[in-house]
Amino acid sequence: MIRAVIVDFDDTLCLTEEASFALENEVLIQMGREPMPRALHLATWGLPLPEAMPYRSPGLDLDQFAALFPAMNQRYLADGKLDVIPPENLAALDHLLHEGRTIMLLTSRAEAEIRHLLAPGHALAARVTGAYHRNNTRFTKPDPRVFDELLTETGLNPSQCVYIGDSPGDAVAAGGAGIHFIACLQSGVRRLDEFDPRYVTAAVDSFPQIPPVIAAL
Repeated sequence: MIRAVIVDFDDTLCLTEEASFALENEVLIQMGREPMPRALHLATWGLPLPEAMPYRSPGLDLDQFAALFPAMNQRYLADGKLDVIPPENLAALDHLLHEGRTIMLLTSRAEAEIRHLLAPGHALAARVTGAYHRNNTRFTKPDPRVFDELLTETGLNPSQCVYIGDSPGDAVAAGGAGIHFIACLQSGVRRLDEFDPRYVTAAVDSFPQIPPVIAAL
């Protein structure tokens, strides 16, 4: 039986690529730099932000970008333009919880980028029992060892877990760790033929389709 459902956040539980593209370009414009094209953002989507920005804006002053980014990020959050989880996705999590499964997050974001998601009163906080990110894992996706801390701290066997993500790197990480992987293709950023089929247990077109797929594993 699948005991733990581990969920990626960006473009899996919440569609964020387009909003992130707009946010980052606003910071670039604030710095007096040219905005990046959407194709470049898509090509580097999934990389941690500090690693992606030198590709997205060559020659960028990363320290200045990092200093300006938090205020813009907070503005987008306050305006409801970023990290808004659809009600139907929360309902899918509730379905999984009702079946007795544990919900955890595993993301390439830093702790500061997910702190608001786990704050008391947030819709996600009451549903998630653990969150693994760039600041509490020694490795990052697609390295399968990104799951080491989660598996050690929970005592779960990889076969008792399923990871839901949107990128080929998510699949490689999960498959390499012996964890079931479900590709969620709702964002349209990736196609199923981009994934190594060896690591894909199942694929869905939208997050609400997840519960019956997991029940069948």
